[in-house]
Order: sequence, then C-alpha cells, then structure tokens
Amino acid sequence: MVERLLVREYLSFKEVVLEFRPGLVVFTGPSGAGKSILINALLALFGLRPQEAKLSEMVAQLPLELERFGIEEYDEVIVRGVKKEKVRYFLNDQTISKKALQELFAPYVSYLNQRDLSFFESGNILSMLDDFVQEPSYPKLLEELHTIYEEWMAKSKELQELEEKEKKSQELKEFLEFEIQKIASVDPKKGEYEELMQIKKELSKKEKISESIAEAQRIFEYEGAVSRALEMIGADGEFFESAMNELREIFGSELSRLEELEEMDVEEVLDRLEQLSALKRRYGSVEEALEQLRNKQEELRRLENITFEKESLQKDVQRLAGKVEELADEVSQKRAKAAKVFEKRINDYLAQLRLPTASIELRPGDMGPKGKDKAYVQLGGVEFKKISSGEYNRLRLAFLAAWSDVRSSSGILILDEIDANISGEESMAVAKILQKLAKSYQIFAISHQAQLASRADQHFLVTKKDGQSSVKELMQEKREEEIARIISGDTITQEAKSFAKKLLKESG
Repeated sequence: MVERLLVREYLSFKEVVLEFRPGLVVFTGPSGAGKSILINALLALFGLRPQEAKLSEMVAQLPLELERFGIEEYDEVIVRGVKKEKVRYFLNDQTISKKALQELFAPYVSYLNQRDLSFFESGNILSMLDDFVQEPSYPKLLEELHTIYEEWMAKSKELQELEEKEKKSQELKEFLEFEIQKIASVDPKKGEYEELMQIKKELSKKEKISESIAEAQRIFEYEGAVSRALEMIGADGEFFESAMNELREIFGSELSRLEELEEMDVEEVLDRLEQLSALKRRYGSVEEALEQLRNKQEELRRLENITFEKESLQKDVQRLAGKVEELADEVSQKRAKAAKVFEKRINDYLAQLRLPTASIELRPGDMGPKGKDKAYVQLGGVEFKKISSGEYNRLRLAFLAAWSDVRSSSGILILDEIDANISGEESMAVAKILQKLAKSYQIFAISHQAQLASRADQHFLVTKKDGQSSVKELMQEKREEEIARIISGDTITQEAKSFAKKLLKESG
C-alpha cells in the first residue's frame, strides 16, 4: 500500500504531504480544484504518467522484485521523481528508469480510466478465468503448456532456419569450401607468426651481432695475462675462469644460431609472414583463423548431414505440436467450466449495478503460450467497445469484484471518476462494491458523487483559492459538510445536510 505522498511545485500545488491508510481513499472537491493533478502525481511514481512535478515522493509497502534491477531491499519502498533540466527517477536512492518502474509495479498497481479498453482484452480475461479454475493441479498444467509451447516454437524456428539453409546449401557449401581452402592452404600453426617475426628481427641484426661478437672475442687474448696476474698477487682466479668459460659458451651458442640463420631463405620467411599477415588482417589473429577453420569445417559437416537433421527436427516439431494441442484442449475445457462460474459471479454484481447480464465467450484462436482460447465479452448482447462509458466503468467494476472473490493477492487500484455519468442509485451500488474491493485493494478514486464519498475510509477535500490548490483530510463533521455540498452545490440546504448524515451513518 501507499503510505505517504509528497508533491512539490506541480501546477496549482505548491507543496502537499498526504498520509494514507489501507482501504478506499476518495478525493472530492469542485471541478478544476486539482484532484486529477494529485492522481497524476501518484501515477507518475508508478511510471504510468509523465513526471511533471518539480519533486514528488512516495513511500509504499509492496513486495517488489528489486533484486532483478540490482536495487537493495529495505522494509519500505521510497520512489522519488525529480524534474529539473531533465526528469530522473530514484527508488531507494538508486536511479531507475520509467520503464523499469512500470515493470516493477505492474503486478501490483492497476489504473482504470475511461479511455482504457485494455481491461477486456482476451489475455486479461483469460488470466482472470485461470484464477477461477479451483484445481490444485491447474497451475502445473499451465506451466507445462507454456514450457512445451516454448520448446515447440524453438524447434519450429530451428526447422525453418534449417529449411532455409537447405535451399541455399549448395551455394553455402561452395562458399565454405572456398573459405576452408583459403585457411587450410596456408596451414598456419599456433605461435608461428610470433616466431617468424622474431626470426625476421634477428635476421635484420645478424651482421651487426657477428661484428660485435668478433670484436668482443678479443678479450680472450688477455685471458692468460689476467690469470697470471691474479696468481702473482695471491688472489683466487676461479671466478675469472668461470666467467670467461660462461662468456665463451654464450658467444658460441649465438654464433651457432647465426650460422642457422645464415642457412635460412629470407625471401621464404618474408613470404610466409605475408601469408600469415593476410590471415591476421582477415580474422584478427592466427588463433582466430584456426578457430574459424574449425567452425567452418563443422558447419560444412552439418550441411552435409542436413537431410538427417531435418527429418529428426520434423519429428520433434510434430510430436511437440501434438502435445501442445493436447494440453491446450485440456486447458480450454477447464476454462469453459470456470467461465460459467465467473459469469454467474459477474452477473450477481451487475444486478446490483443495475446493468443487464454479461457473457464471456471462448472461441478457438491462434495457439499461444497460454493456449488457443480467445475471450470475448458482451453486455446485454452488445460488444463491450460499443457500450457507454458509464456502463463500461460498472462492467469493469463487476469483473474486478468477481475476480477478487477468488484472488488472494492484493494491490493498488487507481480509478478516474468511476461514478461519472451514472444515477444516484447506480452510484451507491458502485460505492458498495468499491467498499468490498477495498478489503483486497488500496483504492484511490476521484468522485463527484455523494454516495462514493460517504463510503470512503479516507476522504480528502481538494480546493483552490487565488490559483493555489490545497488538500486536507476530512473528519466526521467536515465530511458531512462536503457531502452536503456535493448534493446541493455551494448553497448547502438542510435537506442536503440530513441526507449526508444519513449516508455516512449507513456506510458503517
């Protein structure tokens, strides 16, 4: 639930702080006072409206999946929207996108406005129906259908790609053979390029090294004289003898290597380096060229086995299609039974709302992860898209009320003038049903009707003076006064006061 809302510098509101409780929260007040501004500020923090306030902040208690977005969890959720040069959102002091806010709050927050027709989309109705299938094994059946369907789709896609590849296989085979030959003809070895580059470097210095060693070897002409001098002064000459022997070994080894280099064909080395450099330019490195060679050889082998793979995939696709059809049929049967129960519950509420009966028709459609059912809703034999806005609001309310009878989870429901364009009796029916729904939802509603205002668990009055809006929570006496104003207008009559008192008394 939402516990607190702060809005600062938003159109006619300078600053407002509201504390909320569970249940039905109703905003009333004259037209243009700013009720919709407050609702829009709240919706913006759920990612459902643009952030227009300079600052808005909400404190809520909801079991959000924050780990999915790398956000640390706390006992409460704090969402902040800031608008300066650009709009930024924060959740528990960590930046978050508007899209991520929508995803996080989607399972818990529903916004019902008069222009939104998505409520009666087939997928939404099917989700409600699935909650009415009161069988312990049903969720497992839906999960199995979803899993098998996804596997079927994956195999079907793989088969389609294989069939496309089969059409192009001859051309592709020739291309792969050409690519394989290009690398295989060079026959590169791992580390060969680096080794040849070292040889090239050494070849370029060969003459200088030879000259340098020849000049340095003159040191050995003085070796005897140094040894005799050391002996005459009584110094140990072993270190000198050892050093000279090590030096001979180093020079000898290097001269032998230079002789090997002498025998090398420089042009051959340079040609080989050019071949390997061409591979490096094309593939990035000799190692990556070898990896490409293995991959292309494997792809060529697969192309040569494409007929066998295709037959195997066709069998898999056919088997999975049959299983999906079988599971979807079972789901459809259970939904058909649930639809009758759901329909009866809905029509019980519609009778209270002074509306004709509704029907839910399930027709076969395209197969999907939830089956092949397509749900269609009618009110009194008329498609829901063709009914009036007042009828649409009450029909939607009846569906929500019926759904809440079997749905254990709760959430937040935001309503935009749910009781607009209806009579007093109809408004009272709406208010009573919302009062029932408020046991499962925290409901925020704007109302211009006394009936809904009288049933509120929290009643806020929004007013505007000298272009500046303000809002305050009303208690008993002030509630009577505001409900009387809604009934009779700015000039409050004694009859309106009496009726307001009666409504509040009946609300319990």
